[in-house]
Amino acid sequence: MRATERVTVGRTDVVVTRLGLGLAPIGGMFDAIGDDVAHATVQAAWDLGLRHFDTAPLYGCGLSERRAGAVLAGKPRDQFTLSTKVGRLLVPDGGDRQEFWAEPTDLTPRFDFSAAGVRRSHAESLARMGLDRIDIAHIHDPDDHLAEAVAGAYPALAQLRAAGEIGAVGAGMNQAPALVELARTGDFDCFMLAGRYTLLDQSGLDELLPLCQERGISVLAAGVYNSGLLADPRPGAPYDYAPADQALLDRATAIRSVCERHGVPLRAAAIQFPFGHPAVASVVVGARNPDQVADNVAMVEWEVPEALWADLKAEGLLPKEVPTP
Repeated sequence: MRATERVTVGRTDVVVTRLGLGLAPIGGMFDAIGDDVAHATVQAAWDLGLRHFDTAPLYGCGLSERRAGAVLAGKPRDQFTLSTKVGRLLVPDGGDRQEFWAEPTDLTPRFDFSAAGVRRSHAESLARMGLDRIDIAHIHDPDDHLAEAVAGAYPALAQLRAAGEIGAVGAGMNQAPALVELARTGDFDCFMLAGRYTLLDQSGLDELLPLCQERGISVLAAGVYNSGLLADPRPGAPYDYAPADQALLDRATAIRSVCERHGVPLRAAAIQFPFGHPAVASVVVGARNPDQVADNVAMVEWEVPEALWADLKAEGLLPKEVPTP
């Protein structure tokens, strides 16, 4: 597969590359990187042909959006697809402080899934990025605010879509059941599913992915390394932002051993696995420097033999019914 291959999102005219660049790391996730490295990371993705960029107000409390816009605002607007998110406003002394942002700003997020909050968030994101249009707007982590998201955020985004101010309506979450509920209650174009359709966790396959395939909703698979364990299985490696337990570490290590027998980096198998399901349009992977961007492209394009997937199933490391590339 080519990382730069383009596919449409749902039934819209929005087009994404098979590999998208996740921009949480350039917001200073876990470690400060500074403007220069952040800008170089976005530029490297552009130079390698990636045209799908995903950010959010939450990421670095506005830093990710500002840094992304500093590069993308100078590119031809019809040549890239940008997604950002709604549901958190950036305000002084917001209540949704997250300690892993290493470059603090004077603003912190506050949950707001109201229609007015969504319209304000949309306008403020455009201003931070210096752009005149957002292609995909995702409702961001409405786990404990689902009713408000359905009553407020979704109708507001649907209105923006109808007015042509955004191209597609989505939602991004680290769980599948709530996305199933959203799919059944609204006209969504895509979902960003983080960490729930990976080599270690296929819970998205239980109901969400078949439903998305049935309804023409594109899935943008994120968190394919489960925060790092599937990139580098070692004691202390993170799984969903916390140190992995021994059972997960053992399973990731066993998967890596199968990959090594076939001459395939574990990262390549992890990044390509979601493409086995036809509902998955794109995989979105974060990077904190140009070298990581180049590695992500190489992993998407690494030739993975069918025998590798067969061996993972034969050794009980993947369920036999899971589709593979």
